[in-house]
Amino acid sequence: MKTQRSRAALAAAALFLVAGCASQSTTPDQAPQPQAAAQPAAQPSATPPASEPAASPARDPRDGYAKRSVYYEFDGYDVKPEYRPLVEAHAQFLKQNPSARITIEGNCDERGSREYNVALGQRRAESVMKMMTLLGVRDGQIESISFGKEKPRVAGNSEAAWSENRRSDFTYKK
Repeated sequence: MKTQRSRAALAAAALFLVAGCASQSTTPDQAPQPQAAAQPAAQPSATPPASEPAASPARDPRDGYAKRSVYYEFDGYDVKPEYRPLVEAHAQFLKQNPSARITIEGNCDERGSREYNVALGQRRAESVMKMMTLLGVRDGQIESISFGKEKPRVAGNSEAAWSENRRSDFTYKK
């Protein structure tokens, strides 16, 4: 029991450290609610791919779980404060569903070498994965992978296209 309290206290301290100066705080009795984040124009489809299990939080387009991407600044991999509620909501789902599995897919825009973008994509995926682990999700439920610049969401050589491609995607497994 004492070990669990120590772990919980350590996780809470780490979360506050990661959260920094987030503009919205939650109390222990409030479940984190995904909020509408200032995202690039394209929205994820309301119907998740068939590869997602029926229990996936992305099955109901009316809730905030339908959002499955975290976007980054150029050359960055820190989770911005506006995406923390989204990560927290998916972490909560995974904690409540221990058999659920997720892959965090790191992606980059087309600028930079292949090697650089694969490494940056991996850091992006791992930053989300680390945050979820600090929130109490078991390591065995999360996998990270980098696609570098190989899976662009939007083709083009503009900031609008590049900002769509600098992301980590949540993909639920069967």
